[in-house]
Amino acid sequence: MPKRGGSLLIYTSSSAAADGNVIARRNNSCHRCKKPSSRARIAPILIIALVTAQQAIAQNSRRGEELLTQNCASCHAIGRSGESPNKSAPAFRSLGQRYPIESLEEALGEGIMSGHPDMPEFTFDAKDVGAIIAYLKSIQQR
Repeated sequence: MPKRGGSLLIYTSSSAAADGNVIARRNNSCHRCKKPSSRARIAPILIIALVTAQQAIAQNSRRGEELLTQNCASCHAIGRSGESPNKSAPAFRSLGQRYPIESLEEALGEGIMSGHPDMPEFTFDAKDVGAIIAYLKSIQQR
């Protein structure tokens, strides 16, 4: 016979009661209508949202890597390892040691200009800036 104990159902049977044993199980349904509780209904939705968000972040980061490969890899090391083809060009994985990666957002959107004469000016749209920042954050050395 079940007895209510908060969100726990406590069962005793005649043999269990004689032994003093009590069986308890978590109740994931509404006690009035036997429908799944709101937690039980929301959990799958949250899991799907989390997986979808992680996939979007990974896709955005891959786009950033593609953009940097096309525009920057001829001079800079753009990955987690390797040397820059141009010895005076910093490896992108170490940029975070100099300044916060987020500080590059404005420069990437408005046009990066360097005092170095060999570096061309680059301007990216807002979506591409976000992808580049996501990729740069993913490769930073700690």
